[in-house]
Amino acid sequence: MTSTYQAPLRDMRFVIDEWLDAAAWWRDVPAWADLDAQTAQQVLEEAARFVQARIAPLNASGDSEGCRFENGEVTMPAGFRESYAEYVEAGWPTLALDAESGGQGLPQLLDVALQEMLAGANHAWLMSPGLTHGATACLAAHGCARTKREWLPKVASGEWLTTMCLTEPQAGSDLALLRTRAVPDSGNEIYRIDGTKLFITGGTHDLTDNIVHLVLARLPDAPAGTKGLSLFVVPAWLESDGVRNRNGVHCEGIEKKMGLKASPTCTLRFEHAQGWLVGEKHRGLACLFVMMNAARLQVAMQGVGHAHSAWQRASSYAQERVQMRAASAPQYVDHDPQRPAPIAFHPAMRRILMELRAIVEGERAIGYWIAHWLDIAAHHADPAARHEAQRLASLLTPVAKAFFTANGFAAASNALQVFGGYGYIHEYGIEQTLRDSRVSMLYEGTNEIQAIDLLIRKVLADEGAALNVLLDHVRAEARLCAAEAGGVRLEALAVDVERVTQRIAQRHAKDTEAAVRVADDYLALIGWLLLAFAWARTWRLASSAPRVATGDVFYTQKCETARFFFDYPLAAFAHRLALVEAGCVAPLPHHVVETI
Repeated sequence: MTSTYQAPLRDMRFVIDEWLDAAAWWRDVPAWADLDAQTAQQVLEEAARFVQARIAPLNASGDSEGCRFENGEVTMPAGFRESYAEYVEAGWPTLALDAESGGQGLPQLLDVALQEMLAGANHAWLMSPGLTHGATACLAAHGCARTKREWLPKVASGEWLTTMCLTEPQAGSDLALLRTRAVPDSGNEIYRIDGTKLFITGGTHDLTDNIVHLVLARLPDAPAGTKGLSLFVVPAWLESDGVRNRNGVHCEGIEKKMGLKASPTCTLRFEHAQGWLVGEKHRGLACLFVMMNAARLQVAMQGVGHAHSAWQRASSYAQERVQMRAASAPQYVDHDPQRPAPIAFHPAMRRILMELRAIVEGERAIGYWIAHWLDIAAHHADPAARHEAQRLASLLTPVAKAFFTANGFAAASNALQVFGGYGYIHEYGIEQTLRDSRVSMLYEGTNEIQAIDLLIRKVLADEGAALNVLLDHVRAEARLCAAEAGGVRLEALAVDVERVTQRIAQRHAKDTEAAVRVADDYLALIGWLLLAFAWARTWRLASSAPRVATGDVFYTQKCETARFFFDYPLAAFAHRLALVEAGCVAPLPHHVVETI
């Protein structure tokens, strides 16, 4: 059995047109004055057609075939090179890039929807072009004249792909331990790069004729730690007088991985490779954060894409799989009690499917909300509004990255349970979703690092100022919602978050380990608050008289899912709250680090 990916266009339109009412704001942006809901819908429909026809069919075959490494070169699975060429020709890499960089200049909101589709249809395929937008922004902001003249246009268009080369064998998340060196070459603008990088996504492949590597390295006069890192652009191939020559970049192998087998994860050796400085010396991380922040929201949407794909597969299977007797089915099902019924009617399976739906649709709303804030931060006429939007997006991004990807993996595991033993079999596809989804919790900063970033750098560091902006939005929604439609509950959640944050701050002043102890649970707490916010607004909109009058079952199902969310999944908020409170008091034992 296989399940064909279907983009959730109806729900995407609901979030963009009704939940956000994005087009009303687009009219105030001169560049988007002619962009309306109908045009946005056409863009999404065209994206869905391409993804469903050309990308989704390569998911299972790419997983089975994998990437082939031979003599320092990587061959991608059948169909990948051709479909990527079509992707570039259709202009999809340039969707949200600004016109100055050769892009179409459309909102980030639409690009986030595209990224969700690609992740849900074929995560491994998405990995290759996944850094294009962030790399373009980084090079446009900080690249030298030659970079902007020779390499940026090809990167922006997707003609050439990029990598982000950070990790080294001795240095994972601790970039202070990086050893790759960069030495000026005879006083000109060229630097010579030497060192080894690993876990480099798309380090070598045959999708494009060149790959532009963004490499963190140390100059001879660099201070110790992360403040001594500089960023360099290092093309795999260089052209001089019409002749192409390989730069000193060599692939030493690709990893044999748990998932994403159609995405080459490479070890790269830089041997006297020519590179050009990006930004200022010893300020490489500041330049790279432009790229990483864009990548983290995309990774968050990978979690949504996996959860949607898992829910779609499980729901389809549960409606087809006939096994249990009708006595176990709900009373309202018109069914012969002597015949088995689809397992979708079983309460245990209904519970799983409803939880999957509540997670997927709630996270979609929040993910698109963050993208909308990024659009406001980039285009609002008022500098103060831009600043507040950027601060809110910065607060929410680590939450989305960690919370969504953890739920994406959990969703795949729960969806596999619906299949029973068949879920463990390759041909049903859900085991691939489970394998492929796990890595999103690890890269672009592990989820534990995201939690520390949220609590220590984003909440405690500014004494809760950005968090208060979020809580203001939550409370404003609570006031709009009817008490029976989540309003009272939402207000109570905001009070709990404010109270426990103050308690963490007080404890942190006396016990600096306390904030790190509770960071993971605190991030999840904020994640559940955001889902409650999403479903309260959804419930309010879906239950309004004009929408109810349409008789559209879509709105009825929205209300049912919202009610379910507040009755069942939201219980996780209290669980995380209890863990945060316990962590504020109880230190962790030290015996776990002793040698056994």
